[in-house]
Amino acid sequence: MASNPLKKATPYLGILLLFVIPALFIPFIKKSQMLHKEQLSTTVQSVEIKRDTTFAIVIHGGAGISDPTLLPDTTQAAIKGSLTEALELGKAMLLRGDSAHIVVASVIVLLENNTLFNAGKGAVLDHSGKASLDASIMTGWDKNAGAVAGATTIKNPILAALHILQNSPHVILSGMGANKYAKQNNLTTVPNSYFITQESKNRLKRSIEADKSGTVGCVVRDKYGNLVAGTSTGGMNNKKFDRIGDSPIIGAGTWADNSTCAISCTGWGEYFIRTAAAHEVASIYKYQNVSIQKAAYEVIFNQIEPLGGYGALIAIDCKENITVESNTTLIFHAWYNKNGQQKIALSK
Repeated sequence: MASNPLKKATPYLGILLLFVIPALFIPFIKKSQMLHKEQLSTTVQSVEIKRDTTFAIVIHGGAGISDPTLLPDTTQAAIKGSLTEALELGKAMLLRGDSAHIVVASVIVLLENNTLFNAGKGAVLDHSGKASLDASIMTGWDKNAGAVAGATTIKNPILAALHILQNSPHVILSGMGANKYAKQNNLTTVPNSYFITQESKNRLKRSIEADKSGTVGCVVRDKYGNLVAGTSTGGMNNKKFDRIGDSPIIGAGTWADNSTCAISCTGWGEYFIRTAAAHEVASIYKYQNVSIQKAAYEVIFNQIEPLGGYGALIAIDCKENITVESNTTLIFHAWYNKNGQQKIALSK
């Protein structure tokens, strides 16, 4: 029987392939590893180049038309103390290099848990006597956003907004859907009674604005050049028909874009919606090449006020310039700028 030469050669072919194939691929593997290392190095260098030693943060605790001198001294001291606590938290986080979106959410959680402000616990009540909460957050590097509107059982609406930003294809979830989303994703939920305080009951009974008006918000520019804005509110006192204001609406009450600015608004929400106030500030800043202060002034005084609206906004631009603008007598706010200066005040 004739022998099969291929069969005899098989062992030698196997040995040859065992050594030749790796030899052929080793250069490609090494090249791939080198490219990967170069990419990692480039990424690290890019971060280090972008990182600097300065940052800025502005916080607001709402705006109103009451005379600030009529607030009891104890109330003024409590509000300033709470704003100082929030500012110090934000500064500490930014100093250690935390990302802007984590800082904004953490600062707003602190304010949501504080009954002095119209957000989270102690928020104003709707006509039925329940708390209905809105919040939003936007990241400037990718213009991604998350928001909830009309939530009734989410302990910290800003955390739900952040979760939606990071994990959902949607931007705004509302009402029972927002509540269900929070529960399914293991966010802390509470009965609606958690938000209701005796003061919020009294405010509903009076149906007037007193010492606490509007939203809480925070805008940040971190060490990496990223801008983030967040806003949280209980909305309008004695609101009806599931009314939703500007706070959860991206472009109206909240906006962030690394190439322009980060903005959080407070006041009569309908007017901020009608003027797309937050986005309008960014557009004026970008296309008219004016300062962030002038852009904010234009929107508050030349767009919102002529319509009969009132309110305030806080902003940081991409160069870390900050502004607080309002046509109200009250605007609870605190800021820390790139020069290491800071301020805590109840009016502009």
